[in-house]
Amino acid sequence: MTALQEVTPQEREGVRREALYFAVRNGKLLTGFGVVAVLLVLGLVGPLFTDVPPNQYGPRPMSPPSAEHWFGTTTFGQDIFAQFVHGLRSTFAVGAIGGGIAAVIGMLVGFTAGYRGGVVDEVLNMLTNVVLVIPALAVLLIVNAYLGIRSVAVQGLFIGLTQWPWAARAIRAQTFTLRSREFVDLARMSGAGTWRIITREIAPNMSSYLFMTFILLFGGSILIASSLDFIGLGPTDAVSLGLMLQNATQWSALQLGMWWWFVPPGAAITAVVGALYVANVGLDEVFNPKLREL
Repeated sequence: MTALQEVTPQEREGVRREALYFAVRNGKLLTGFGVVAVLLVLGLVGPLFTDVPPNQYGPRPMSPPSAEHWFGTTTFGQDIFAQFVHGLRSTFAVGAIGGGIAAVIGMLVGFTAGYRGGVVDEVLNMLTNVVLVIPALAVLLIVNAYLGIRSVAVQGLFIGLTQWPWAARAIRAQTFTLRSREFVDLARMSGAGTWRIITREIAPNMSSYLFMTFILLFGGSILIASSLDFIGLGPTDAVSLGLMLQNATQWSALQLGMWWWFVPPGAAITAVVGALYVANVGLDEVFNPKLREL
């Protein structure tokens, strides 16, 4: 089989088994996904172990961590553990929504521009460049400031609509290299349509690259959302890790020595984003034979 021939189902299964073999032996990948999995499970099941709403005022303000309040309380007596687990859920939700929307738009634009070429490519490339040079954070600041009610879903939507250009350009470049391959020419001569060729021939050969792109978009969405939350433009109907940091700063937690208020959300944001990028490096080593550690 030459490098330009289509990969058969048997060969594709062999590639998957080889990738799985190296994946379960890659320390970076296991560590990264392990940290993310632990925090994700905590965000999903943690609220089941809290018997108070995250923003409910309590009778014991400024209490350090104890058996009754695992992460202590705020200056208003709010249980920080309850806020933390609900904030984890919101953080993962905005990452999935923002990253997912950006990935879908990036793939649609990138695949179409890269495969069709010509005028279609020029128009889509111009659109991508226009969105790329728009200061996304400034746009998000303006939009969030004028929204009366801000939710996690709306925040993720606007993040996804501004984060896709770099992904589209990267996918477009990869599609350019694949559209002239022999197996794509054979599919084209057999009468297959554009989207059938993209979904059946090109996309499967880029599956690892697309997955790694989504991980970067997921982590980027969490960072952008946390930045908006920290400056007071987070969700008005939910709790997030960024909002916890914003409240801790606003009510002088550092000056009052209330480390238990700002350390958990800050550490969680760092852990999630850092673990995602470490896992991405591990995936690169798994899918790229030249980088594998034998």
